[in-house]
Amino acid sequence: MSSADQYRVLREGAGIFDASAARGRLLLTGRDRRAYLQGLLTNDIAALTPGTGCYSAYLTAQGRMIADMRVFELGDALLVDLDASVTASVREKWTMFVFSEDVQIQDRSAATAEVGIYGPQAARVLAETLVKDQPAQRPMSHDVLDAMPVHACATVLFQGTPAIVLRTDAAGVPGFDVVIPVEGRDAFTAGLLTNGGAVVGADVVDVCRVEAGRPRFGVDMTAETIPLEAGIEDRAISLTKGCYVGQEIIIRVLHRGQGRVARRLVGLSLEAAANVPPPGAVISSGERGVGAVTSAVRSPALGRAIALGYVHRDFIAPGTTLGIGGTAATVTAVPFV
Repeated sequence: MSSADQYRVLREGAGIFDASAARGRLLLTGRDRRAYLQGLLTNDIAALTPGTGCYSAYLTAQGRMIADMRVFELGDALLVDLDASVTASVREKWTMFVFSEDVQIQDRSAATAEVGIYGPQAARVLAETLVKDQPAQRPMSHDVLDAMPVHACATVLFQGTPAIVLRTDAAGVPGFDVVIPVEGRDAFTAGLLTNGGAVVGADVVDVCRVEAGRPRFGVDMTAETIPLEAGIEDRAISLTKGCYVGQEIIIRVLHRGQGRVARRLVGLSLEAAANVPPPGAVISSGERGVGAVTSAVRSPALGRAIALGYVHRDFIAPGTTLGIGGTAATVTAVPFV
């Protein structure tokens, strides 16, 4: 299937994407699991109830990012979904800080698969794949799945084996990630295909992500990034919870600095005929370099190249004209699409 056809599937149908290798999965059990993460993460983990979740970040004491993650309360455990490159180190850090708390932290990445199903038909395709296995008193219908808010979660059955459905919009289109024992991945993917899903590649999923203006850890956010620079504070940071690692820096910037940071991640729209710039391409204002590109794609919806990149705070206003490699680039509010 061509890239254009895969893009159409994500925008109009149900795209299947295996995120198993790209994402890591930690499972926290024990009665103190929420209270323990409450003191480490930026969002309000203590407020989670069974079937709910949130997006959060884990910071250094200097307020810089160690990881971003999604945290889901399953009822008897917390599932933490994060970038695979930092999963082992995060587990090691968290384990070091456990003293008398009743918390156990397992890395379930190798034992589980994570299969995404994204697009406007995702709920229907997933419901039809799961329908035979759900108990009559708790049907996982199209309507039930479609009504799940972002970061909701549910434990379901597939061929008699428990799996976890996670509601998501991280790919830039609405959908679900399903965490399933690795030995069930092929059968589950085959079921999605039988019911109308189609496999899509990472490059096409990334197009939708950039069109939605969603930064990705390891690409648009690194160990040098403060969450406020990436613009994720509305989703990832609670301003009403108690202390967490890095909070002092975040509050200082928000309250004393009125949220002003030296640079901000912005959207950039290039001229229609411009090529897609590479990561790291210099963003300039006249002869002055004012930033760098982090992600860039050609948007089928807009018919032009678009990018995410950090620029100096004096140049972040939508409509500002900058340059990338000799081509005009306009600061654009996200989402692009």
